[in-house]
Amino acid sequence: MWDVSAELALPCATQNELDLNDAHSLLKNGLTLVAEGANMPCTPDAVDAFQNADVLFAPGKAANAGGVATSALEMSQNASRQRWDFGSSEDKLRDIMHGVHASAFEAAELYGHPGDYVVGANAAGFKRVADAMLAQGVI
Repeated sequence: MWDVSAELALPCATQNELDLNDAHSLLKNGLTLVAEGANMPCTPDAVDAFQNADVLFAPGKAANAGGVATSALEMSQNASRQRWDFGSSEDKLRDIMHGVHASAFEAAELYGHPGDYVVGANAAGFKRVADAMLAQGVI
C-alpha cells in the first residue's frame, strides 16, 4: 500500500499501520514529510527510519492536537452557553496550535534534541502532566 511515489505521507487509520518495510518503500520513492493523523500509526522502527533519513516527522501527539483542542473549545462554549463565530474559534485554535509547536520545539532544544518533534512533544507533554500533578498536590 505504501509503495507509491510520494513526498508526503499521512498515516491516519490504526496504530502500527506503517512499519519499517513501508517506511523504506516511501523513502525510496521520495518521501520528505510524515504527519501522523492517528495515535501512533507508525511503528517505532518506521519513526527511526524517517528520522535517520532527515524526513520531517510530526508525531500524532502534536499533529492531532488540533482535533483535541477543537473539542475542548466546543465543550467550553457549551459549558458557558456561549457561541463564538468561526473567526473567533479559528483564532483560539491557531493560538493553541502555535503553543503546541512552540512547546515541542523548545522542549526538543532544551533536552538536547533540536528539531526532534517526537522528543519535544513527549517532553512537553510529560512536563505539563507533571506540573499539573504538582499543582494539585498529587506529588
